[in-house]
Order: sequence, then C-alpha cells, then structure tokens
Amino acid sequence: MELDKCYKIGWIQKPHGLKGEVTVSLDDDAPDDLSVIDSVFIENNQRLVPYFIQGVSTQGKKAFVKFEDVDTIDDASKIVKQSLYILKSLRPKSGRGEFYDDEIIGFDVHDEALGSLGKVKEIMHAGPNKLLVIASAEREVLIPTNGPFIQSINKRKNQIDVNLPEGFLDI
Repeated sequence: MELDKCYKIGWIQKPHGLKGEVTVSLDDDAPDDLSVIDSVFIENNQRLVPYFIQGVSTQGKKAFVKFEDVDTIDDASKIVKQSLYILKSLRPKSGRGEFYDDEIIGFDVHDEALGSLGKVKEIMHAGPNKLLVIASAEREVLIPTNGPFIQSINKRKNQIDVNLPEGFLDI
C-alpha cells in the first residue's frame, strides 16, 4: 500500500497484557469508532503492512487493540513504536472550514495585506494547539489554526487565506 493513499491515526505505545494486545495512542484525526474498521496498516521498514483487527476498546485518546496473528507479548513487542494508518477513503469527509492535517499540506497561504506567504509544509502540534508551518523564501512561519487568523480554506484552489495582525511576521 502506498503511504499517500493513507493517513496516520496513531502509534503503538506498548504491549498490553500477555495475549498480544497493544496500547495505541490515537491522533486527533483518528476515527471516533475504531470498532467499524476491519484492518489497519502498520509502518514497518518504511512499508505499510496490513494487520487485521480482532478486537478493540477505546478509552479517550488510547485504544487497546488485538490484531490477528499477534498472540504473544513477543509478537506485540515487534510492532511497538510503529505508526498506524488507514485508507483516506475510510475517513469521514471534513466539514466546511474544517480540515484533516494531511489535506492541506502544500496549500498556498495568502495574507490579505502581505500577499503570498508560502506553502504549508506541515502541521505542528503544540499541546492542544495546532500550528501551520509555512515554508517561505526567507524563513519558517508558524500560524495558529485556532483564533482569528485563518479566514478561509479553499480546497479547490489549494489555498488558505489568512489575516495576520500587523507585525506578526516580525516576532
């Protein structure tokens, strides 16, 4: 499976119990109900390997997952610290003005007064806040996704319009 057709939903923290279950730390973009997912892809040596889910229970941002053919603590230990992915086609469509982190990578960021600021390089998580990391010609610019900065996100044009306060880029 190709990485660009999938998105990350979390990573495996550690084995859970003695029968092959693992503790998964879920990302914000992870589906609310993991029990409807039959399989995931686990990144192993920069390749995505399918694993079928036998059972799952979720508690907040953690999930306890039992995969088929992972039956011992040694089997579970082999997949620890690996990222979990699912197909992008399985996630719900984001609402108007909302976005998944990977959806806006490469979007042009345009300020009303300053013009083009560059392209979105990545989304950085700083505690409960998300920041757009903009790669511009001179430097990296960080723009919070919450608050009054983002005016609109146009997915057809691959553009994000922002309204930055005077002096914001001088910080």
